[in-house]
Amino acid sequence: MSQRQITQVFENYQKARGVFVGTVAEMATRQQNIGLLQDAGVMALLRPLLLDTVPTVQHTAAIALGRLANANEDLARAVVEYDILPQLVHSLAENNRFYKKAAAFVLRTVAKHSPELAQAVVDSGAVDSLVLCLEEFDPSVKESAAWALGYIARHNAELATAVVDAGAVALLVNCIQEPEISLKRISASALSDICKHSTELAKSVVDAGAIAYLAVLVENPDAKLKRQVFSALSQISKHTVELAELVVEAEIFPAVLPSLKDPDEYVQKNVATLIREVCKHSPELATMVVNCGGSAAIVDFITNSRGTSRMPGIMAIGYIGTFTEKLAMATIVAHAVSPLVDALKNEDVDVVQSAAAWAIGQLGRHSPVHAKHIADSNAFPVLIALTKSDKSSEDLKNKASRALQSVLQKCVHLPALEAILNDAPPAILENVVGQFAKVLPNDPKSRKLFVTSGGLKKVQEIKAEPGSQLEESIGVINSAFPAEIVKYYSPGIEASLLERLDQYEPNTATAVP
Repeated sequence: MSQRQITQVFENYQKARGVFVGTVAEMATRQQNIGLLQDAGVMALLRPLLLDTVPTVQHTAAIALGRLANANEDLARAVVEYDILPQLVHSLAENNRFYKKAAAFVLRTVAKHSPELAQAVVDSGAVDSLVLCLEEFDPSVKESAAWALGYIARHNAELATAVVDAGAVALLVNCIQEPEISLKRISASALSDICKHSTELAKSVVDAGAIAYLAVLVENPDAKLKRQVFSALSQISKHTVELAELVVEAEIFPAVLPSLKDPDEYVQKNVATLIREVCKHSPELATMVVNCGGSAAIVDFITNSRGTSRMPGIMAIGYIGTFTEKLAMATIVAHAVSPLVDALKNEDVDVVQSAAAWAIGQLGRHSPVHAKHIADSNAFPVLIALTKSDKSSEDLKNKASRALQSVLQKCVHLPALEAILNDAPPAILENVVGQFAKVLPNDPKSRKLFVTSGGLKKVQEIKAEPGSQLEESIGVINSAFPAEIVKYYSPGIEASLLERLDQYEPNTATAVP
């Protein structure tokens, strides 16, 4: 056999390997093929090709593995079980940048599925190798490594700590400063995944100088980048007042507020989340948000958004209203109550309704003036309906009930109270009648209106438990009126009068002579 014939055999074999991995990689892009490839034993066939002498075959085999592992958790687990991870980690040290990208892609797709698989990636020694890739000259290699590190860190604090301990944070901060937008995005996302777990991890990101470099990107025109920047700043701010103050000191307010009207829904939601995480910590931070126009911007946001996107904005309103009368009134004056009531009425997601009920309670609990604004928005009947609805979750019922009680304890606007006398459940009725008992003894004009409007008659029809607070409040109300008026409006008075009529014997007139 000639040299040419022997060479041809090897060339055919090499070509066949290339065709095989290329075809598998292409087939793995379609979900319907994944199960068939798995049943055919594709993982065992790809494994040796990762060590192939031909770089193109190695590279394509890694891409095929990554696509398969990305498709479902079983195939990602198979990568671990076939002991493929050490080969991938070893290959990250090679000079071929294409193979490094492909290997990092496989590690990312394995780590994304569960903490257990991410831990397997860490145990294989991949984190140190990925961190080294962050120092590569090629931005696409850095991008692949940052992406993989972010997927490892996102699961829990232990995995995020492994990434931090390997020295990734400073290099990720450096990557944010690179000119490539996609690298900025993924690096910001990775930092967000690291600092979301604990104060210590967030501090490690802050200590690396991340806030300053994230802050300069809040007005970047790229929507996907802004999503990640706002997310990272939110995750830093949420842990402590000190961290939130560091974020604010980067002078991101009021620069972030226009992004509440960004065309990208996720940018809007992440900005609202950032505002929520900042203003929840202290009256000073909430005041800063309000003073820079934050109340009006948030109200506009929750007015124009729908569904769970509203949640962070609604909660921000509630946090601002929690601290002081002045902050609550500033939010009310910015017309916050109307969209909150709209959320109670029209949202079909319990958590959004619960958040709106809680926020209404925070705004209205400070004074009679605050409570009157809530009453004027017709919030009371809506809250009562939610407490009684079979469709409401227990959490929604509890939050609606607590909101009602906290606002009613300050409400002295009697027409609003009178409107809910008939519909209020027992726990709420006690608060409503209690407010009448506070106001009526000291207000002659209100007493007259209370009688003419039928309020006194409604109170007499209430059946209170003997010795209860409700019975005591009814007694206080009755003592504010003449006894004959109370008796006149008491239930059964008509029957009593008719009975007296039946028993009445008029004096017979004597005949005129």
